[in-house]
Amino acid sequence: MIELRNLERSYRAGHTETWVLRRVNLTINEGEFVTVMGPSGAGKSSLMNVLGMLDDQWKGEFNFDGVAVQTMNRKQRADLARRRIGMVFQSYHLLDDLTVAENIDLPLSYKDIPKFERQALVADTLDRFNIVGKKDLYPGQLSGGQQQLVGIARAVIHRPSLLLADEPTGNLQSAQAKEIMELFHMLNQQGTTIVQVTHSEANARYGTRTIELRDGWMYSDTATSTEEVHS
Repeated sequence: MIELRNLERSYRAGHTETWVLRRVNLTINEGEFVTVMGPSGAGKSSLMNVLGMLDDQWKGEFNFDGVAVQTMNRKQRADLARRRIGMVFQSYHLLDDLTVAENIDLPLSYKDIPKFERQALVADTLDRFNIVGKKDLYPGQLSGGQQQLVGIARAVIHRPSLLLADEPTGNLQSAQAKEIMELFHMLNQQGTTIVQVTHSEANARYGTRTIELRDGWMYSDTATSTEEVHS
């Protein structure tokens, strides 16, 4: 599903260039559940922004399901991401002027789904996440944990081919966190490819493969059981 070849990302400030991703070569097959780990500043979130097509200032090659992303313009990338990718990031990215139900419905609005089917899917999702009572509230009226749940519900409602999750349970209580990880496991069993960034060993155990980044380099990958250290 995903092939990265010599992918690099840097930021320039004046005459200084800071590298956050260095010559990343990575293949993720359809149906995998990949965990990305590493210390703060290792490049984990930068990698997720590239995979989610939120960042287009990188160099190298990125093939998504046979499509060469580097040849696409910004609108084409955004359209592809909306149709195929679900994203759960540390910042919730909920729309403040939409209710909980309207936020969750948003990904469905990009698909050709009849209104009554959309309403049924939203109702089912609200029930699954135990937030039916919050459906008419706005994000500003919710706690951080509740906003996180809404963000996750919105990310999975349209059954994306690829789910990207950056610290998906960071604001949740342990019982809620376990429920979310069990949901991710179920989605993965049903065919959704998942890439998660986490510091949690418990969350990592739900994955089938772990990649470690250090200083922007791929340091280890349990799929190959090899380590490559860069000085």
